[in-house]
Amino acid sequence: MKNSNYGTGRRKCAIARVWVKPGSGNIQINGREFDEYLGRPVLEILVKSPLTHLEAESQYDVVAKVRGGGISGQAGAIKLGIARALVEMDENLRKPLRGGQFLTRDSRVKERKKYGRKKARRGFQFVKR
Repeated sequence: MKNSNYGTGRRKCAIARVWVKPGSGNIQINGREFDEYLGRPVLEILVKSPLTHLEAESQYDVVAKVRGGGISGQAGAIKLGIARALVEMDENLRKPLRGGQFLTRDSRVKERKKYGRKKARRGFQFVKR
């Protein structure tokens, strides 16, 4: 995209490539409108949160391509990508975004299942016979 700034966001297994440019506040994810793609108002608020924090919801257009993970992880990845792209656009935005913790990558991922257990930590129910 011409005249736009790029940011990569990651969360759980999701990776988002995000381009931000001055515009009218349109957000597009994988070629679809973001409210149609995400489907849950909570995730819509999460994706918009860096722009809301800067009071700039209607000043930038966002185009995101996201792959992997589920809807929740993808929304978190897009949020980080938007914040990084905004910092690339204007270095003065780093301090307010850092203060709102939008530039911190959430490194939590699903713990792997261990053998002899039902899930990662959950064992089978003990029965004394």
